Amino acid sequence: MTARPRILVIKLGALGDIVQSLGPAAAIRRHHADAEITLLTSAPFAAFLGQSPYFDTVWVDERPGPLDFGGLWRLRRRLRGGDFRWVYDLQTSGRSSWYFHLMGPGRRREWSGIARGASHRHDTPGRNRMHTLARQADQLRTAGIAAVPPPDLAWVQADIRRFDLPERFAVLVPGGAQHRPDKRWPVERYAALATKLADRGVVPVIVGGEAERRLGKSIEQTRAGARDLTGETGFAEVVALGRAALWAVGNDTGPMHLLAVAGAPVTVLYSAVSDPALTAPWGPKVTILRRPSLSDLAVEEVAATLALG
Repeated sequence: MTARPRILVIKLGALGDIVQSLGPAAAIRRHHADAEITLLTSAPFAAFLGQSPYFDTVWVDERPGPLDFGGLWRLRRRLRGGDFRWVYDLQTSGRSSWYFHLMGPGRRREWSGIARGASHRHDTPGRNRMHTLARQADQLRTAGIAAVPPPDLAWVQADIRRFDLPERFAVLVPGGAQHRPDKRWPVERYAALATKLADRGVVPVIVGGEAERRLGKSIEQTRAGARDLTGETGFAEVVALGRAALWAVGNDTGPMHLLAVAGAPVTVLYSAVSDPALTAPWGPKVTILRRPSLSDLAVEEVAATLALG
């Protein structure tokens, strides 16, 4: 029996980028239908992506530093031992490009990425000014994969009945990267929006990680009837909430990508520090509001985008 060809896909994070790489992952799976495909990713995403139909195996990148000689040796041995025929570097960062060189010397794999010396180097002029979806599609075209579908989360399954939510609810995502506070709309504005939602018979549901618990509690305490689910939802539960929500409002942060692809109409709030032309979520109904500073964005402007029936 002929051994199945082995393919490696590298996608380390962050969450929004992970979601936007699902279309390329599907295209790679279709193009290499008979292959065994391994994903190298970061620990927070391994279990979630392991449930997808795109990968046979998921490896966690330990992200060894330049002086972690033991970690570097283990990673090199693993990468070289994988006997990969093709590597698709969808991370296209300095770290992932470094892995190209870490796998040498010797036989070079077919490599799609930006590493110098790669067989299918993506060096399209202006690649860094392309939206993530367009850039990845262009990268795969360079590697011979012509058609890349949009992200899809139909494979995600989660039961949210334990939250006992009403039929009419909207999701609020007030958090984001802690080191990027300028990407956050003030929590007081989210609380005011929660009040407007509740006055229209729509229950505000706040989601986020453990780090957002303070924000969730603040909104819940401001508006009686709001539901704080911060720290209680994994990626799959956020997707399920997106399928059922009337609307979702949030900052430029990963969960908004999950909600948009899941099918929720979303309003995403951008400041000058990030560009929706490069990173806007994909989904059936995405509204972008952008101000140089999110403190200049009024609650009434955000509420006006919500068609809640």
